[in-house]
Amino acid sequence: QTHFLSLPLQAKMSRAVQARRLEGIDKNIWVEFVKLAATYSKVNLGQGFPDFPAPDFLQEALKRALGSGNHMLHQYTRAFGHPPLVTALAQLFEKLLGRELDPMTNVMVTVGAYQALFCCFQAFVDEGDEVIIIEPFFDCYEPMVKMAGGTPVFVPLRPKAPKDGKLMSSADWQLDPAELASKFSERTKVIVLNSPNNPLGKVFSRGELELIAELCVKHDVLCVSDEVYEWLVYDGRELTRIASLPGMWDRTVIVGSAGKTFSATGWKVGWTVGPDRLLQHLRTVHQNSVYHCATIAQEAVAQGFQRELSLYGKPESYFVQLPRTLQQKRDLLIQSLVAVGMKPIVPEGTYFLVADISEFKSDVPEVPNSDEPYDYRFTKWMMKNKGLAAIPLSAFYSEAHKNNYTNFIRFCFAKEEATLKAANDILQKWKKEKASS
Repeated sequence: QTHFLSLPLQAKMSRAVQARRLEGIDKNIWVEFVKLAATYSKVNLGQGFPDFPAPDFLQEALKRALGSGNHMLHQYTRAFGHPPLVTALAQLFEKLLGRELDPMTNVMVTVGAYQALFCCFQAFVDEGDEVIIIEPFFDCYEPMVKMAGGTPVFVPLRPKAPKDGKLMSSADWQLDPAELASKFSERTKVIVLNSPNNPLGKVFSRGELELIAELCVKHDVLCVSDEVYEWLVYDGRELTRIASLPGMWDRTVIVGSAGKTFSATGWKVGWTVGPDRLLQHLRTVHQNSVYHCATIAQEAVAQGFQRELSLYGKPESYFVQLPRTLQQKRDLLIQSLVAVGMKPIVPEGTYFLVADISEFKSDVPEVPNSDEPYDYRFTKWMMKNKGLAAIPLSAFYSEAHKNNYTNFIRFCFAKEEATLKAANDILQKWKKEKASS
């Protein structure tokens, strides 16, 4: 008899191990830049999370949930969302959308907005379906569409130079209506909308949303509306929600995040809101992937929303206070960047602002034989030489359009005053060095 040890040792697996749907999406900017920031930067304005605490009332809610003696909060709750949380979300969105919602069929809780997006693409996109993505875009949209077998179709926001030497605003980046219309065809299944937009901070105007809505209705296209920064809108602006426009409720899934809403990104509580005809398919994906989200975090977030519902529209509401605080932080960072010679694009919303770095070409050494874009080289140079971390804007573009947007970088201003002051100190020192050189 043959002993198994006598089999040839070189009988390794020769076939490809990874599924075809993973080809070409294994590279991820966050892996590289988070590591670089940890190694070199004294001040990290790269990744999009606050370094200030979640509000006291939310922390208290978590302590209450832990200490309540209700041992069932440590066990499974309803798979599609803890009943107190879906009830609170339904009540809130009834106010926001002006329509009655059923918490059991119109709301589903997910592991952060990230899993909500994954559910949407898995549930709606088939091999060969096209998905329109507006550039610049949150970078996970493209690989998630590809993993579902879909084909991403990109349409860029095009910057228009402001008059009178004013700072550019994110509102100056606009869709070309004819270009957008040309991307819709019988193969188009979904358009992804992100308003307020990461990385640009753009809040889409009612007119822009009406244009998108009209095309969705005309071509029978679904809309995944990523609204995670819904409360972070500045300068007294109002967020228009595309699901509230004529013909759009039945074809829109809204994606939201407690991480961004309550400054607790590590809790990973997100949700989808939409019609049952769409959400039933998300439930199938959810059921067969993560199945369930952390009960105790959902309980605490539910209490956070109950508080906010009781204070809705009042000055002491966190949803009123947080954007005020962040707007001041935004303005501080804008002043610091202008002082050193960068040109910030004033964001209308989100945690982020994008700055034009074209004035710094002479500061950053060329790398021979490198095809790395200027914004990547600049960001790495700034981390290593100045100790300040940011993210290159071209990371938020498709391969085809990357090279048109290499003069910009993205900063996160959702940080403690001390962090922003430390960033300002770096920029002031840099300004002096530039003046003396």
